Amino acid sequence: MSNKQKHLEMIQGAINRFSTNSFLLKGWSVTLLSALLALSTHKSNVNLVYFACIPTTILWGLDGFFLWQEQLFRKLYDLVRVLPEDKIDFSMDTDQITGDDRPKWFKVIRSKTLIPFHCPLFLTIIAIIIYRLAQGDNN
Repeated sequence: MSNKQKHLEMIQGAINRFSTNSFLLKGWSVTLLSALLALSTHKSNVNLVYFACIPTTILWGLDGFFLWQEQLFRKLYDLVRVLPEDKIDFSMDTDQITGDDRPKWFKVIRSKTLIPFHCPLFLTIIAIIIYRLAQGDNN
């Protein structure tokens, strides 16, 4: 097996891990939000719904981080793919991706793959808060 092939497999392994982490994180987002909303139905825990935005925001940002890293490693894969065999150094450093080629984290968290998943979670929280406020159940 050539050095280039080994290096590309290393990069692909990292890409797969980021993808798996992102998938698992989405599951945790739904599970945690469901648990907080279920607990907030009890009269003594009614204010938990207001705090549901905090973990939802954190998990959205973390999901964006994993997608951002995945995109960086895909760019690194493309760089290594065209390198001559004698230039392969097995570097996993994504800092060599610069300028317009480098994805931006803030742009990634607003991507077409994250918005359709995380926005409905926020809309659910907001709808429940509005409903509770309309019912006068904000104590």
